[in-house]
Amino acid sequence: MIKVGILGAAGYTGGELIRLLLNHPEAEIVFANSESNAGNLVSDVHEGLIGDTDLRFTDAMPFDQVDVVFFCFGHGKSEAFLKEHTIPANVKIIDLAQDFRIKGNHDYVYGLPEINKAEIVKAQHVANPGCFATAIQVALLPAAKMGLLTEDVAVNAITGSTGAGQKPGATTHFSWRSDNLSIYKAFSHQHITEIRQSLTQIQGNLDASIDFIPYRGNFARGIFCTAVVKTQASAEDVIAAYKDFYRDAAFTHYSDKAIDLKQVVNTNKALVHVDCFEGKILVTSAIDNLLKGAVGQAVQNMNLLFGLEETAGLKLKASAF
Repeated sequence: MIKVGILGAAGYTGGELIRLLLNHPEAEIVFANSESNAGNLVSDVHEGLIGDTDLRFTDAMPFDQVDVVFFCFGHGKSEAFLKEHTIPANVKIIDLAQDFRIKGNHDYVYGLPEINKAEIVKAQHVANPGCFATAIQVALLPAAKMGLLTEDVAVNAITGSTGAGQKPGATTHFSWRSDNLSIYKAFSHQHITEIRQSLTQIQGNLDASIDFIPYRGNFARGIFCTAVVKTQASAEDVIAAYKDFYRDAAFTHYSDKAIDLKQVVNTNKALVHVDCFEGKILVTSAIDNLLKGAVGQAVQNMNLLFGLEETAGLKLKASAF
């Protein structure tokens, strides 16, 4: 059994990670760390787990007892944590924050299995991709493989309220979010950098702009993304390229039919569909922001790190009905 430690276990991602690992055939949670909830039952905070576990939060961090640690911190806190704490060299780390996603003076592998599986398998440390970044990358990577991203790409994506985290805020309050829609961080979202990094990795260069406009949706979970790519490539060639790119992907699937959000909510799937028009293609993608966009992909990466079946513990049913 893989011995697991979780830091930042009281938030949305921590709760979803605990839910997945409790049902994982090859994993055992050794500790779920939360200083503010130490001693409390996990199910008192993550109430969807009532009856599933007697696990309690702890303020202890026994790293010598685990094989892997998941960082479920807010952005910027992982790097700061590692400056103040020592984790044994043999313990693998999967960081769900954005601290190590961009290549630099560190050994973290960018954990998008669709393009980096061979590197993830050999890694000691993995930087889990962002939620918007995952949805947009799976939409655009096959186009990058074809060399189609030569002109500015228009991207719109809408996310559920859980994407903002568990801490209440003005734009997550139910009475504000219900029956409402808004944009934020237009053209400046922090995920654009990692998106460009991956697209450049596949295409070889990327001079075109990724004009990304994020939306806050009035639903709890999921991301629905559309991207417009200008191209004179034929519909047959584009669709064939998309199908071929994801032919062996464990969770990303090309759909011949138009997709919707409920097909992926509560799963680790990413669905992609292409509509072709004169001089451009419209790519649609959908993921669950907490699963394929966060902890589902993190568990997928854990499976790869430890030589398990990639889908272990992740065969989840969509809430389509």
